[in-house]
Amino acid sequence: MAKKKHWTEILISQGIVGPDQLSEAEQMARQSDMKLPEALDRLGYVSGDDVAKAMAEQHGLEYIRLADVTVSPSVIELVPESVARENAILPLADEDGSLKVVVSDPDDFETFEKLRFILNRPIEPVLAPRDAIVESINRHYGQTVGESADHLLQEFTDTAIDFTETDDDRISGKEAIDDSAAPIVRLVHLLISEAVKLRASDIHVEPFEDRIRIRYRIDGVLIERDSPPKRLQGALLSRIKILSKLDIAERRRTQDGRIKITIGEKELDLRVSVIPTNHGQSVVMRILDKDSIKVGLRELGFDEANYKIFKGLIARPNGIILVTGPTGSGKTTSLYAALNELNTPDRKIITAEDPVEYYLPGINQVEIKHSIGLDFARVIRAMLRQAPNIILVGEMRDLETAQMGIQASLTGHLVFSTLHTNDAPSAVTRLIDMGVASYLVSSSVVAIMAQRLVRVVCQKCKELYRPSDAVLESAGVPPEMAEKATFMRGKGCTACGHSGFRGRRAIFELMLMSTAVRELTFNEAPASEIRRAAVSEGMSTLYVDGLRKACQGITTVEEVARVAKMADH
Repeated sequence: MAKKKHWTEILISQGIVGPDQLSEAEQMARQSDMKLPEALDRLGYVSGDDVAKAMAEQHGLEYIRLADVTVSPSVIELVPESVARENAILPLADEDGSLKVVVSDPDDFETFEKLRFILNRPIEPVLAPRDAIVESINRHYGQTVGESADHLLQEFTDTAIDFTETDDDRISGKEAIDDSAAPIVRLVHLLISEAVKLRASDIHVEPFEDRIRIRYRIDGVLIERDSPPKRLQGALLSRIKILSKLDIAERRRTQDGRIKITIGEKELDLRVSVIPTNHGQSVVMRILDKDSIKVGLRELGFDEANYKIFKGLIARPNGIILVTGPTGSGKTTSLYAALNELNTPDRKIITAEDPVEYYLPGINQVEIKHSIGLDFARVIRAMLRQAPNIILVGEMRDLETAQMGIQASLTGHLVFSTLHTNDAPSAVTRLIDMGVASYLVSSSVVAIMAQRLVRVVCQKCKELYRPSDAVLESAGVPPEMAEKATFMRGKGCTACGHSGFRGRRAIFELMLMSTAVRELTFNEAPASEIRRAAVSEGMSTLYVDGLRKACQGITTVEEVARVAKMADH
């Protein structure tokens, strides 16, 4: 009897993925502790549908496209919603006493046995991608996390308890929680759960005169949610402060804290910032997802040329590599991807961060604490006595830190750091403006990479389209480039919240310190001259890299124009 092909062999035989791509995904899966299908999907080599079809062929099971299927309510009722959501399964059909169930993993025998026990009937598995199953569960059971939060808000609206925090009683919010703990606890938990489910990077709780505004930042854009009643303001804030281990009685000063919480199977850290405003305290909870830093260099979004250049740069024994861009442009992710690549037993890596947001196994991370005099310069000085190979300095924000970083690079260390500048050439003039001697900048810095994040066209609802000639002309897309382009846009669906975008990808501007650029730096030339020299030597600007990704169908021309400046073209 012929041996059945493994699903990976099926994908290779169909030309969907190559052996080298499979090998790269296997390596990434091992390093990042993820399953192989997820690694292939993250690298963009296959879709969930491709994997599900190949697995179905390997196991002789039926593959189903759930977007086209509506399940009878009588069948849905056979499986409790909690069971469906916990196990990511969907009942499909009741056939002669056995239940057809849609699953994503045909080898998950433990779940099959559990379902047989719970439902007391034979189970017949059918395959579909996990995200399609979750989407179908939301569609058929009709209650997403967001709707649960809405129901809870309605419950509060219908309740007469007054939770308002007053000037005379600073801890009335705490007392309110003691009086009615469960609803407030549930509300805060559901707000965080919903934000995580919607892939939000942070949650904003903002008090105004007549309402509390709740907003999530999703793919870099703020989205407003339904607001809880104003009278919940004190109790809501107090609950968040208790979770963050902050002083609930302090309302006049800023406070910072952290929340550790488990949502489903995910362990999350939330960095909490509280500041006083005219109408109460405003809170921002930044969601730190450990999975977001388990990325390799390939996943950052480099084109092939920049990927090879950057990989060569981080293999250098010494020098400074700077990553620039505004807050939220993905600088930390890029630096951690580089450290993950370099994190081997024969290298010692130390970081100085303010604060340490993500913990990297195998790397010595030091948190800056200005209150006790533990600043960047002092930490770097101590670092050098630890004989590291590689140093990461969270930010070169002053002359002393920059000088210490440069000194470290000149004494044989590879130094990574960040600057808040709009583009790569401006980083050179920024260091000189800080007071660093131009000859030190030109001799120590080996490369500067500027980056931004653009939203990615939703893979579920993407469609081919052709921007008008006027749009292409105003965007600066050459006709020959437009002719070869594959422009895509999202129609809008439940997967992307009808925005047409899901996820983000970085666009880059990688400037090497060539002989010409070094000479201009030494002579303290303006950033515009340095830019012209770098572009003439082949540097792609942020805008040009963005246009390339738009022409590949990864993002849209309009999105690139929103994030990067046309002047950079």
